[in-house]
Amino acid sequence: MTTVRIAGAGLAGLVCGYELARRGARVVLYERSETLGAASVARFAGGMLAPWCEAATAEPEVVTLGRGAADWWARVTEVTRRGTLVLAPPRDRAELTRFARRTEAHDTLDAAAIAALEPDLAGRFTSGLHFAQEAHLDPARALTDLARGIEAMGGEIRLGQPAPAQVEIDCTGPAAALPDLRPVRGEMAVLHCPEVAISRTIRLLHPRIPLYLVPRGQGRYMIGATMVESSSDRPATLRALTELFSAAFTLHPGFAEAAVERSGAGLRPAFPDNLPRLIRQAGTWHLNGLYRHGFLLAPAMARRLADTLLPETRHEDHPQRRTA
Repeated sequence: MTTVRIAGAGLAGLVCGYELARRGARVVLYERSETLGAASVARFAGGMLAPWCEAATAEPEVVTLGRGAADWWARVTEVTRRGTLVLAPPRDRAELTRFARRTEAHDTLDAAAIAALEPDLAGRFTSGLHFAQEAHLDPARALTDLARGIEAMGGEIRLGQPAPAQVEIDCTGPAAALPDLRPVRGEMAVLHCPEVAISRTIRLLHPRIPLYLVPRGQGRYMIGATMVESSSDRPATLRALTELFSAAFTLHPGFAEAAVERSGAGLRPAFPDNLPRLIRQAGTWHLNGLYRHGFLLAPAMARRLADTLLPETRHEDHPQRRTA
């Protein structure tokens, strides 16, 4: 049995570990943090599996790599498949038109169709786009389920333990010493607002800050911005949060009464083209540069890496192998 050591038990490390374990490898993940996910930028992610929406601003490869993400994740954790609803205030309808031109696999909706999908948004928007094939998941639950799956297949996750000097795979994100890797800031907040009932991911093409809102269940919503370019690692700023809250209010005035349960900011690793890379350096494979597409692109990148490390498994189906 092939043993694969992985530095970093964040999103990239766990996805690699899971994919390799399901192909028969014995994986050992090393994580400096004492708690799973405590140092992972994935805890600030929306968990959106939305490749067709990403085509509006991302490279075509993001769509290609991300199309199978929802099916991959469905083997690991709960995936909500209710699509993505893209909206814009009436004054910004031109933004919606541009978004539609840059993307595919969507239906154009009028006010009645929007109300049928999301009754709480009735009368608030006159047109929108519905990407019915898209999905979302809960990042915290997904990380936990990945870890459980790895351990069920005989793998180890060694929390509070730095990786040895030589490993087969490095998934340490911004901490990795890779050329051209830069940190890009992401900011988010979790709102508790049982007065508003929304069941699917919403993207609001707001004039100042493009907002996304992801339901977390029981009246909780994660809100974030799709574009924040900064390398600062300080907590979420007042300006960013004010813009997020303003955009949420534009979506539905009921969010004015929401309780802000938490907010945060994290630094996401990115290369100049904002695409992930597999890099072999000094005998170690690096999976890095997932940027803001982590949950969407990590499965395809992990498959590529597994194909390289375990070529004999490349075209086979690999059911989970559980141990007693």
